[in-house]
Amino acid sequence: MGRMVQAKNITKHYGQLQVLKGVDLTVEKGEIVSIVGASGAGKTTLLQILGTLDRMDQGSLSINGINPFDLNAKALAQFRNESLGFIFQFHQLLPEFSAIENVCFPALIQNQSMSKAKIRAKELLDYLSLSHRFDHKPGALSGGEQQRVAVARALMNQPALILADEPSGNLDTQNAQELHQLFFDLRKAFNQTFIIVTHNSDLAQMADRQLVMENGNFKP
Repeated sequence: MGRMVQAKNITKHYGQLQVLKGVDLTVEKGEIVSIVGASGAGKTTLLQILGTLDRMDQGSLSINGINPFDLNAKALAQFRNESLGFIFQFHQLLPEFSAIENVCFPALIQNQSMSKAKIRAKELLDYLSLSHRFDHKPGALSGGEQQRVAVARALMNQPALILADEPSGNLDTQNAQELHQLFFDLRKAFNQTFIIVTHNSDLAQMADRQLVMENGNFKP
């Protein structure tokens, strides 16, 4: 399948506090990897670096054969928009826009036309059983529906890698289970690669690999 992520010796300090202590991570294309560990272990910091939202102090990172931190600011922003999808605990939908408009945003950033973007957005929302919710604003959607809209937004540009930070942390048990199954359905349908930071032991154990982070590094 080939390698999607190759991270070597990633370190990160915030002031005097060392949050990441030489992290190594390899993820293959089409793999679903979960990262678990206590709060403060460094999970979210690592995810932000993998997502190019923060920079490491030392180490190297390759995503789908590209070192994103070698790119200039404009090219990095384009890489992030095209190659990475993000799903957060709090869906971060824009409340004044409809479901379909929220899903379209990543494509509009690429200067795609709204008409073309809407075709793709409708396909995704159909796939996620939200065809009856196209024109609803987030406030009119349930928590599970809002999170599925956020998943559709993450998938909009057919990213190579999806990074999820506590994606089911705000959902009840049934919606959480449906979201977890959805990740595996997406992998089967689109061969997506997922790295998921979670406190949900069910989701963590469903993954192809579960990695435990402790005190700034993975436990052997």
